[in-house]
Amino acid sequence: MKATRGLRSAACLLIALCVLAAGSVCAQDWPARPIRFVVTFPPGGGADLVARTLAEKLNRSLGQQVIIDNRPGGGTVIGADLVAHAAPDGYTMLLGTATTHAINASLVKKLPYDPVADFSPVALVAILPLVMVANSALPADTLPELIALARKRPGEILFGSTGNGSSIHLAGEMLNTVAKIHMVHVPYKGAAPALVDLLAGQIQFMFTTIPPALPHLKTGRLKAITVANAKRTALLPDVPTTAEGGAPGVEASSWNGVLFPRGTHKEIIARLHRELAIIMSQPDVRERLSTAGVEPLMSTPAEFTAFMAAETARYAKVVKTSGARVD
Repeated sequence: MKATRGLRSAACLLIALCVLAAGSVCAQDWPARPIRFVVTFPPGGGADLVARTLAEKLNRSLGQQVIIDNRPGGGTVIGADLVAHAAPDGYTMLLGTATTHAINASLVKKLPYDPVADFSPVALVAILPLVMVANSALPADTLPELIALARKRPGEILFGSTGNGSSIHLAGEMLNTVAKIHMVHVPYKGAAPALVDLLAGQIQFMFTTIPPALPHLKTGRLKAITVANAKRTALLPDVPTTAEGGAPGVEASSWNGVLFPRGTHKEIIARLHRELAIIMSQPDVRERLSTAGVEPLMSTPAEFTAFMAAETARYAKVVKTSGARVD
């Protein structure tokens, strides 16, 4: 009996060693096929721009195609949940955002994924300041004028967002709270469809990242009212901050980071981190992103983890104060 148990233990140990060895070989050979890069918004927005910029460079440096998979809807839950429950083999990754990895934790009651336990962070790569843009026909050119108009017409001013619970949505709710006004939120499945209705006058304004709005600001079809940032953005230097406009504390931004499903081999994470660090240091990448209103950066996995924890705590207070809820 003892001999039998000894043989079984030895067999189990041998199997475990083989599995570990196979995992190490797979990690060393990664990537051996195309990689799916999930974006929780439709094409045309700031997140999509960041993802496609990275994918274009990774295609060359990794020697495999990185395929953008736009999965909008569900307040970013659909795309994030898909990656959370994907095989941790290095062939599915997510462009995480403030919504997927900070806001949803306190906003969504039955979140089908755990923003911390279900993911392996790789790097924070971009910060996207938010600008409030309005239809050119709106009889308000400044934030104080908009607030005054909203007080005269409670419940009549409509503002769009990229979805319930997005940082863009919560920026509008923060303005409602700070200014003590009542404007109505209209959610969309991304910046592009929201901008279509904004240009058509179906909604009056929205907070958005700069990239999708910039062409319409240049043509004058939209006007910039304020930036929800502590300081003015270099791309729109004449646009005052929310604090300058009489709404201190209304600060929100979108951000992007790359994550794998939890359990992805550390060698794969390290390899992708090295490639991203090289990409984010390239002048053409930094210029492309900066010109579009995206602030490029690069963090370690540990720094990204700490950043998400701080953002989760910050937005939990915003959600509580605003009363926002997604069931």
